[in-house]
Amino acid sequence: MYNRIVDLSIVDGDSVFVFGARQTGKSTLLMERYPDATWYDLLDGKTLERLSRNPALLGQELSMLPDNSLVVIDEVPLLPELLNEVHRLIVRKNLRFILCRSSARKLKRQGINTLGGRAIPIKLFPLVSAEIPDFDLIKAVNQGLLPRHYMATPDVAWRRMQAYIGVYLKEEIKAESLVRNLQAFNRFMEVAALTDGEMVNYSNIASDCGIDSKTVKEYFSILEETLVGYMIPAYQKAVKRKLRQSPKFYYFDVSIPNYLLGRKTLVPGSADFGHAFEHLIIQELIAYLSYRNIENALSYWHTYSEHEVDAVLGDAQVAIEIKSSNQVQARQLSGLRLFKEEHPEARLIVVSLDAKPRQLNDIEIYPATIFLQKLWNDEILK
Repeated sequence: MYNRIVDLSIVDGDSVFVFGARQTGKSTLLMERYPDATWYDLLDGKTLERLSRNPALLGQELSMLPDNSLVVIDEVPLLPELLNEVHRLIVRKNLRFILCRSSARKLKRQGINTLGGRAIPIKLFPLVSAEIPDFDLIKAVNQGLLPRHYMATPDVAWRRMQAYIGVYLKEEIKAESLVRNLQAFNRFMEVAALTDGEMVNYSNIASDCGIDSKTVKEYFSILEETLVGYMIPAYQKAVKRKLRQSPKFYYFDVSIPNYLLGRKTLVPGSADFGHAFEHLIIQELIAYLSYRNIENALSYWHTYSEHEVDAVLGDAQVAIEIKSSNQVQARQLSGLRLFKEEHPEARLIVVSLDAKPRQLNDIEIYPATIFLQKLWNDEILK
């Protein structure tokens, strides 16, 4: 079992929504942490059918509990009508709820009761390196960090990736009627994988998919709202050089673009490994900032003269380049040097496959595993 880092201590006094993409381990985590809670699993057909016929049964059953009792409702979007009962029980009986869901899209779009701020949102990500004993970087680059994918053999992990995409398209997209043309959305996901980690160009993607730019923007919105992808904004504080402003897109786990692009058995030294390696480090940064409740702290820097820094933390506090080289050379670091000219107080870091940490002038170079250890020990963004 993995010791998940996410902080759930707020459950001691408040109700929460636990968000997380499919198979990030929400149910497993909650069963481990709260074995004595009253549990409603809406994936259980009998439970869903019983409460669908009469949502008021929830209130009747829970009225027997002592005040301040904890109740978990797993997959609450399957029966959003229950949220009216939940709202009433929080207010009148002081019950605490953990409401588990993979997406807020259905609730937002249908104007369903979201409890008026009485449930605090918490996001669960795939596994992170600090949660895994004997973390295997190469395995993570290839298989991603969804628990069922990471723990499997390569062949089984690949089949699970295939099933994951199929279930997402069937149950999240088709069943909720989020798009009219499932084939076009499937093609869009493949093109989005090709541009994973690149600046988003809606017109080019629209041309590749045979749809219009407005539809592409809506499709990206679906990926974000179902927690399957993230937009990383461009750093906007220009000093001397004019900066590009388009966001970058990343799938929430590196296994998704790996599968969509047919990237199997990635080995250091290949271009595909380099793309996946960068994705994995960005994935860890996103999770770290969220778990530490540091908001709006991740961006990237790209000039019109095509100099780039892969990740900027905070207001130019830390600039990070991600290189899959086993010995980073000074000529590869022009982006960091130019960033330093404009932001002289910035800490400059390279994450690489170097054998040992070293200093190159004012640039710190770390092997990826050591960088990740420092990140989760709060030694990078101080």
